[in-house]
Amino acid sequence: YADGDYTRLPALAEELVRLAPRVIVTDVRLSTLEVKKASSTIPIVSPFLTDPTGLGLAASDARPGGQVTGILFTLDSLPGKQLEIALEIVPGAKKIGVLSNATNPAQAIPRRDTEAGAAALAIKLVSAEVHGPGDLEAAFQTLAGERVDFVSVFPDSLLLIERRRIASLAIGAKLPTLFAFREHVEVGGLLSYGVDARESYRRAATYVDRILKGAKPSVGRRIDLRLSDGSGYRKRMGNSVRSGFLDSWTGWQ
Repeated sequence: YADGDYTRLPALAEELVRLAPRVIVTDVRLSTLEVKKASSTIPIVSPFLTDPTGLGLAASDARPGGQVTGILFTLDSLPGKQLEIALEIVPGAKKIGVLSNATNPAQAIPRRDTEAGAAALAIKLVSAEVHGPGDLEAAFQTLAGERVDFVSVFPDSLLLIERRRIASLAIGAKLPTLFAFREHVEVGGLLSYGVDARESYRRAATYVDRILKGAKPSVGRRIDLRLSDGSGYRKRMGNSVRSGFLDSWTGWQ
């Protein structure tokens, strides 16, 4: 994850290419792009592909035709579902905060889809961007000062690395918070709803195996969504989170 510092990616990609591996596994979109810049021949497998055809990484999902393949990470309807979850957790919510990493250009996609979903639901979004770990406390102070009803944390390497601190800040500010990865919930977050990252990595391993055996696999389109809740979160938050919520959302797991 380059410790969440995306400026390190070009050098790390070049270092990796110099090792002349038979296959390279990348994580986020920026990693994939930097590795492709560093080598035009080494096969690349990404568990978190974002718009591979639009970025020129693949000719098509069925027949990538180049060196990049993997598992699609995005789902157009996901941000809308996450906003619906927010309304289930805090009925009547009208103002939702969004925590994002300003240094990650890939966050433009979830931001676009979240803004569209918020407009459809007549919800006001309050943005809090960070450029590094040192901005997190001020970001939550901003969200608390704006009196948002709920916070959505966009998927990002830096925010994942800082997940313990984010969970602590959310609890301290008494802000119900929804994440994309269940790893946030495992360290104290309230809820996550999104792609199962661990399953994506497991599936990526099968792609590596097939490539090493001479195959050219297509881009994976099956997306596993998982809803997870933090067992100790409600006690620490008080009564601001609706009880019985998970029972009504079991169909989305």
